[in-house]
Amino acid sequence: MSVDALPVGLGIGWRSEISGIISQLPGLAFCEVIAESIGDHAPERLTGLGVPVVTHGIALSLGGVEPVESHRIAHLERVASLLGSPVVSEHIAFVRADGIEAGHLIPMPRTREAVTVLTRNIARTQDGLHVPLAVENIAALFDWPEDELTESEFLTEIVERTGVSLVLDIANVYANARNRRRDPWTELARLPLERIAYCHIAGGTARDGVYHDSHTAPVPEDVLALLEAFTSAGYRAPIMLERDGHYPPEVELLDELDTFADSAGLERITPNRLLGPRM
Repeated sequence: MSVDALPVGLGIGWRSEISGIISQLPGLAFCEVIAESIGDHAPERLTGLGVPVVTHGIALSLGGVEPVESHRIAHLERVASLLGSPVVSEHIAFVRADGIEAGHLIPMPRTREAVTVLTRNIARTQDGLHVPLAVENIAALFDWPEDELTESEFLTEIVERTGVSLVLDIANVYANARNRRRDPWTELARLPLERIAYCHIAGGTARDGVYHDSHTAPVPEDVLALLEAFTSAGYRAPIMLERDGHYPPEVELLDELDTFADSAGLERITPNRLLGPRM
């Protein structure tokens, strides 16, 4: 069961580099925009899409020991109001400590103390937003030695204590399972899937035996297979593709979206390419 903030269908992460292609997607169900990329005015190509737009934060640092900064919450709220977002999302991670910016999403230690910290920061953020908050599981290249909970136990406790929804990143589940030599479907099935707001999927690359969730490559077959297992198990949710660099030619991106839609059991969102070449 999904949280009813977005229509069930195929979406994409809005990026200025591919905004022209996105504007040609007649079946697009929704999109997501990085909150920190939006200033005083939203791009016309984004507001003109006519679909729900999720405000997605990357700098709030929900997992930081320090309380989340009020001006960052205010920015999320302002962007959400500007775009009419039905939901705001952020990551279960921290990006700064003691005033030092990491520049990356750093995994939290899965301890009960960390759950308390995260619960407090989520509540503070929820109080500053007029729409629901959803939190995303991240890809982590390491686990903390003091972990007390599994990832599924950690996420379940968070959603139960805060009422927050989950941005299920299927590619991140795959990355974590592969790098720890675990079965991806087993890991995915343990998560609080009844609290899904929407899903992410993205491509990555393997280097020296380690899989990196880079968002700069096509979605690999194994990740598509995990997506198929998810939908075959009866889960229907809004699902979106993320791409954050090495953008392919238009025809390749459209082909990837078609493959993605077929794997997810959703309607294709691309134009009918039998009508002739694109401009």
